[in-house]
Amino acid sequence: MVLKVGVNGAGGRMGQRVVALTRADPGMQLAAALECAESPVLGRDAGELAGSGTCGVPVTTAPECDLDVIIDFSTPEGLESVVQLCTARRIPLVVATTGISQELQVKVQAAATQIPIVMAPSMSVAVNLVMKLVREAARVLKDNPAGVDVEVIERHHRFKEDAPSGTALEFGRIVAEEMGQQDHVHGREGRIGRRPRGEIGYHALRTGDNVGEHTIVFGMMGETIDLAVKGQTRDSYAYGALAAASFAVTREPGMYSMADVLGFQ
Repeated sequence: MVLKVGVNGAGGRMGQRVVALTRADPGMQLAAALECAESPVLGRDAGELAGSGTCGVPVTTAPECDLDVIIDFSTPEGLESVVQLCTARRIPLVVATTGISQELQVKVQAAATQIPIVMAPSMSVAVNLVMKLVREAARVLKDNPAGVDVEVIERHHRFKEDAPSGTALEFGRIVAEEMGQQDHVHGREGRIGRRPRGEIGYHALRTGDNVGEHTIVFGMMGETIDLAVKGQTRDSYAYGALAAASFAVTREPGMYSMADVLGFQ
């Protein structure tokens, strides 16, 4: 079966790559390219916009045909709109948008009682594998007698609007779940005194066109473990989103993660 895919946020950098790779996948058909009402690319051919040639699918504010699944790489405002759309039409949804509020998170959770939703701070296969490794490292090191200092360093392009990245925060959440740190510190400045054991530090770099790097540092007395993952192109996130879309259409209503998609749990 060829999946009819809608892409929400089709005018953005990630949305364009999802459009292009959807068109290149013989098991998928780009059926809708969605943007907000204020978008300057409304009416343009989505394939041409993505640099993959004319496809006959214009960028619109709402789907003009039935869809099997929607992939969302937009904004919190765009996500809220598409959640309402998918719930009303019973369309499975892949959520790759980050930086959403707790209030919107509750709305997404509520929608998952009616439709299958795959939601993850990162769609990258490599990132999700490193998350699994980070959890294992935290589990093994939590009782280290000399203590373990954990820092999360992330680097993204200058256009990214949220900091730290959703992926960095997820790495921190995983570590804290295993090791019990209560304090999450974002950068440091001034005479702050000795580092307490019960904190995780986050450091966000914004440079050029970097598509995403994360390093999780486990610092001990006499030795250090760095678990790092680096993206070379946005395609890694787009391919993961397509895998999540294929997964979502086979599932009952509920909230799923990339760990579910990849069979990690």
